[in-house]
Amino acid sequence: MTAPPRGPVLRALAVAILTIGLCWILGGQALLGRIDPALSVPLLAVPMLALGWWQQHEPAPIRRRTALLSLVCVAVAQALLAYCLAGSAGWSQLALVAGAGAVAALVADRIVQWRPAFRLLPWLAGLLLVAGWFGAGHGLLAFLYRPAVAPAGSPVVTILTGLPLRWPGGSDMAAMIAEGTQDDPALVRIEAAGPVSLVDSLVDHVPPSGGALLVAHPRALAPRELVAIDAFVRGGGRAVVLADALSGWPARHPLGDPRNPPVTSLLTPLLDHWGIVLGAASADEIAPQAADIGGTRLHLFSAGRFVRLSQQCRAYAQHGILQCRVGAGEVWLVGDADLLFAPLWQPLVPGAGHLRQADTMEWLTVRLWPGAGERLFHPLWIRSRTI
Repeated sequence: MTAPPRGPVLRALAVAILTIGLCWILGGQALLGRIDPALSVPLLAVPMLALGWWQQHEPAPIRRRTALLSLVCVAVAQALLAYCLAGSAGWSQLALVAGAGAVAALVADRIVQWRPAFRLLPWLAGLLLVAGWFGAGHGLLAFLYRPAVAPAGSPVVTILTGLPLRWPGGSDMAAMIAEGTQDDPALVRIEAAGPVSLVDSLVDHVPPSGGALLVAHPRALAPRELVAIDAFVRGGGRAVVLADALSGWPARHPLGDPRNPPVTSLLTPLLDHWGIVLGAASADEIAPQAADIGGTRLHLFSAGRFVRLSQQCRAYAQHGILQCRVGAGEVWLVGDADLLFAPLWQPLVPGAGHLRQADTMEWLTVRLWPGAGERLFHPLWIRSRTI
């Protein structure tokens, strides 16, 4: 006896609910604050196998029709969730889910319909399908979400910082040399994106023509250093300046030790010259706050707010981030050096960049190297209501 007309519909709805639930809980959507339909791809073998066993005694036309209806329900549900929570349906991701789901449904149906002499073989094949599909799915997503590096021949980016991005900061110079460099994950990611020069003076190491400048919460700079930064930007340079009002970067030495990063920004004279004032950070902030800029997610912690800005500036994240024109150049100002702190942006699973918690390094590399940081798939972040 064939299934009643409502049978395929109920099964399709059940498969859609199972897929959405798996993606939300096990796919990482809830944990990452994302609603990417593509995160369901590594898990599609499970609901398709369940559907195959559920309708294993049905005729082939009904099985195919139910599988197709299931994929339509999954796509519609994911599109609605993505549009409502992130403002974008993620059409390219939905196309991937539909194609991958069709392949998973076909393979699952073949396994369920297999009738070998040894009855446990279909079950073993199903387990292999789930495990293999999971690994292959994450491998595919890692490729699709991987950001592009700077094009060959890109200018060197100059970095001036007071953060411990390279040297561990031992008890003395001999100890530091003995321990060797211990690059911070942020510096590793930046260097992987394009050529970098870490300097301690802009007067002696002027950024090359066409290059960019990253000033990340430096120690007190001499007036001529501040003049060099201003001259570079006004001459048409691009810069990203992290000026933290209350740094939460872990101190490796006792309080007051000059080897620690500055507690607060020492760039006030430069900001004043640009007509910008950085206000104090909230002392009550105990958790990272999400900041969205054009669909890009950043995490800030105890960030200062720019309480005064020039007419050439555009504010984001409740004045925690500014984009300003200074002369012929452009500067991005962020009131938080903790932006680079690895636990705020690293993926939950080491090496799985597609499971990242924020777009921090992708956002930064796009600012430093035109053409870098772009990728085929973008995370669809659930809209933040906290900042």
